[in-house]
Amino acid sequence: MSKTGREDETGTLLRLSTESLPNLPKDVARPLYDRAAVSPGIVHLGLGAFCRAHLAVYTDDVLAAGATDWGIIGVDLLSPAIRDALKPQDCLYSVFSRQADGDQLRVVGSMLDALALPEDLGRALALMIDPRTRIVTLTVTEKGYCQDAATGALDESNAVIKADLANRTAPRSVPGVLTEAIRLRRQAGVPPFTVLVCDNLPQNGTTARRIVIRFAELIDPELSRFIAENVAFPCTMVDRITPATRDEDRAAIADGFGVADAWPVVCEPFRQWAIEDNFPLGRPRWEDVGALLVEDVHPFELMKLRCLNGAHSTLAYLSVVTGVETIAEAMGDEQFRAVIHRLWTEDLIPTLPPVPGTDVTAYTVALEERFLNPGVRHRTLQISSDGSQKLPPRLLEPALSRLRAGAQPQAIVLAVAAWMRFTVGVNERKEAYEIADPLAARLRLIGQQNGHDAKLLAAELFAITDIFPPELLGFGGFCEAVEKTLHSLLTKGTRATLTAFLG
Repeated sequence: MSKTGREDETGTLLRLSTESLPNLPKDVARPLYDRAAVSPGIVHLGLGAFCRAHLAVYTDDVLAAGATDWGIIGVDLLSPAIRDALKPQDCLYSVFSRQADGDQLRVVGSMLDALALPEDLGRALALMIDPRTRIVTLTVTEKGYCQDAATGALDESNAVIKADLANRTAPRSVPGVLTEAIRLRRQAGVPPFTVLVCDNLPQNGTTARRIVIRFAELIDPELSRFIAENVAFPCTMVDRITPATRDEDRAAIADGFGVADAWPVVCEPFRQWAIEDNFPLGRPRWEDVGALLVEDVHPFELMKLRCLNGAHSTLAYLSVVTGVETIAEAMGDEQFRAVIHRLWTEDLIPTLPPVPGTDVTAYTVALEERFLNPGVRHRTLQISSDGSQKLPPRLLEPALSRLRAGAQPQAIVLAVAAWMRFTVGVNERKEAYEIADPLAARLRLIGQQNGHDAKLLAAELFAITDIFPPELLGFGGFCEAVEKTLHSLLTKGTRATLTAFLG
């Protein structure tokens, strides 16, 4: 039984909803504004945990400050699961901030409705055409943009893209949905919405713009020109560690706060958002609630992609192959922590431009504390996913930057070798794990066939041009160093390899 004992007459724990809000403990923050008076101004594509821990929280703060026209309608592109969890709760959900000095819970009210694209396509498009909708935001992961990893262009061979091109009025991809919504909006005489990408992509707005313009060109060149000339795609940098929600988290909320939430969000206390200020139809006053509105997001983006995400990927691959389950455990390991310190100081920070108002070294010191947070069970296997998409911006681009400057990266070599060892699919305890990646079948086959031989394994993986650019491979010393480190990982194991590396 919960410590608060908030149950109905049958003894069942109360489900989070508008009706149950007054019964929450006093220390649980909740929307005090009139949600019924809020109209939608944002349609969000990608109804996962991150947008609900980040975009929706900032927007909830704006609504709490008095705005009434920036409610969010969430659209999941793939599954009705989150929609079905949220709608019985009036689309309220809790954000569970876990930290060493005590967990905190807040209920977020900025999400007004939730849809699932496969079942609610017509309604989703109607909302995107509505003149009240002035921004469409996205968190669909790197692979959701259907881009060719090697070139950054639209992957025109992608099965979902081919299907959308064949039937543009029933789109399923991000480029297809955005293009059709813009087309219908233009047809109705409604000015185009702003497309605000909140995914970890280099120059994310520019990337989305390039992909949507090309998709539209394949349908209607005139529409493509209209998008190029009239639709804003500002870039952003988003930052908040948000692990997958577990049943243990739901149980902790029920036990500690006396309410049942079908799909809460778990996250760290920290959050940061830098946004290029380019919104022709207006935007919420996010700067009043902690966001940074800037002319150029790029320095912030590089700092986060490399220092946070690059370190995450490095820890993930080293951890998965040794059987370490979470980032907090990994960062608490003396050898792993020393590797990350070298990664930051020797390989990553030297590649960064000045970041306005930011001491990057102090940023990495804060990152270390964030990684060590024991309350945030960010699973290393979760972070290991989509490596073929994540390695280039997080680690390979800074490696190339160092090589061009005449310096040989060291910790990045170890990280790339650890990723190659990861493709074998079995850790040092002889336990198999899943490789979740757009290239998973190819990576698994390469790893299984060549996991006994570093030279063969490295050669097969380096040959994937979607991951490794020719210019990088032209630096023979880098490739040789990766192969040598991979050989050590395969024959001596991770601990002996790290001892030699750190020695």
